[in-house]
Amino acid sequence: MDFTLLRTFSDTLEDEWNALLDQTASHVPFLRYEYLRAWWKTMGGGEWQEGDLMLITARQEGKLVGAAPLFFSRDKGVDALYLVGSIEVSDYLDLLAAPEDMPGFCYGLLRFLNSAELPRWQQLDLYNILDSSPALPALKEASHSLGWRYEEQTLQHSPYIRLPGDFETYLAGIDKKQRHEIRRKVRRAEASPVPVSWYLVKDANRLDSEVEAFMDLMSFEPEKAAFLTPPMREHFKIIAHCAFEKECLHLAFLTIGGEKAAAHLGFHYLNKLWVYNSGINPRFREYSPGWVLLAFQLQWACENQIDEFDFMRGDEAYKYRFGAVDRFVMRTLIERPS
Repeated sequence: MDFTLLRTFSDTLEDEWNALLDQTASHVPFLRYEYLRAWWKTMGGGEWQEGDLMLITARQEGKLVGAAPLFFSRDKGVDALYLVGSIEVSDYLDLLAAPEDMPGFCYGLLRFLNSAELPRWQQLDLYNILDSSPALPALKEASHSLGWRYEEQTLQHSPYIRLPGDFETYLAGIDKKQRHEIRRKVRRAEASPVPVSWYLVKDANRLDSEVEAFMDLMSFEPEKAAFLTPPMREHFKIIAHCAFEKECLHLAFLTIGGEKAAAHLGFHYLNKLWVYNSGINPRFREYSPGWVLLAFQLQWACENQIDEFDFMRGDEAYKYRFGAVDRFVMRTLIERPS
């Protein structure tokens, strides 16, 4: 493989990059070229103060067969290389290569990272890699071959639901008590004296105001309100526009009496529904708006033959009550001898 270091997001690479992503085992929306480029514009909504972009590509006979979206930063107190998208706002990240190419790509990548062309980094610190990724064993083997230190940590739960294509079949497959609770709360909402309904955002002219409304719902939780700094709010807008342009934005609102009571922001991508974040107005607590919207989304997903409902990072109890099963995201830390 021939490795090259790129310092900018070139428009000419986008199609090749996304075509390579189609061949990977970790095909997630956070690895699309346009998402990574958007993340870089805001440095993750201000999570990072400085960094030097280092997109590393690998080619065989001119064809792109591997890519590592990296950047160098001292923000965390150590000279390190990180995946573009790290750490907080991109649930899943990875290196890009077809499974059969991953071992050779990882070995060549580490050797390339050891060249004088790159800054003298101390750590290669890779966050949010799914535990099923072929990059993990490939990086471990490549590190050991070079005599480098390799450490792997489990970071977070990342539960998901495989959907059967029928809502009643889905309900029949979860805990009986939970099934009863979902139906009870949905019936109570539907029997409300004020209208309860939900909708997906489809109007480009209303996108900015709808994203603002979504973030306002998020802000009812103090932790999320603190998270939504002005740069982070701008990041959310950019990502929403990026997903809308690629026709994969899934922004759903539950309304009660004509007022927004709950919302989900996510992606409808690769026949999966990826739930990125949510917001709830506590004034409507008696209607259980979060549960009701989630039930409506699961029903919609089943009716539209969606294969998987991905809750992404976080082990909140409600995810498991709805029948989610675990997988995990990992952190890999690689250090070369000084």
